[in-house]
Amino acid sequence: MKKAGKISIALLVVILLFSLFAPLISHYDPDKIDLDTIKEPPSSKHFFGTDNKGRDIFSRVLYGGRISISVALIAAFLSMGIGLIVGLCSGYFGGKIDIAIMAMVDLILSFPSFLLAIGVSIILPPGIYTVMVAIAAVGWASFARLIRGYILTLREAPFVEAARSLGCSNIRIVFVHLMPQCISLTLVMMGLKLGGYILTEASLSFLGLGAQPPTATWGSMISANRAYISSAPWMVFFPGLMIAITAVCCNIMGDNLRDRFSVKIKE
Repeated sequence: MKKAGKISIALLVVILLFSLFAPLISHYDPDKIDLDTIKEPPSSKHFFGTDNKGRDIFSRVLYGGRISISVALIAAFLSMGIGLIVGLCSGYFGGKIDIAIMAMVDLILSFPSFLLAIGVSIILPPGIYTVMVAIAAVGWASFARLIRGYILTLREAPFVEAARSLGCSNIRIVFVHLMPQCISLTLVMMGLKLGGYILTEASLSFLGLGAQPPTATWGSMISANRAYISSAPWMVFFPGLMIAITAVCCNIMGDNLRDRFSVKIKE
């Protein structure tokens, strides 16, 4: 598992660097239409071939990775931040606050997460920000439930009682004494969730709810080129391969983080 973790992290770093430095790696404009190179197979000139408009797929994969990975990362941090704060307040204060928050959490978790994300995306205008909001609006609930359960085991701990006896306010106890205790747990949770967020972003983009044409994302590339899967399979294969590799590497990385921090997560 340790070796697999190192390989997955190395692959993620390579994917991130290639996406970040896309203009230096590929000299083709990802949105430029070239009718003389329509549906060319992979070659030394076009590593991943071209699509039905003559656009270089390798360039579109690199530039699309910027959006796909960025959206998933930002959505994961938003989910983690919201869930962390809500879970801290719910677990520490308890009472009616805890009942109200957990009722909302249970309501969100009772729906299929992807269908709920689609519902949020339909309400808002299509775009990358809509996808971020949709994923975060669904994802924070699982973080909140996990953190709330952890805080319930800590709120009567000796260090919390000592802080109370010294006259620390509830806000200080929550954000200064309890929040740092949850950092490793939330990072592990985010690592485990990131692969799913990559798939959710790709699925929403596939449905046309993400970045709009001609902007490339991995999901939108598969959607736009699925009609040519028989005659030009490379148009769908390479963006699909990038989604699969990134999601699997994120899952392996999350498992390694869980083992490293000795965190047990039950959802």
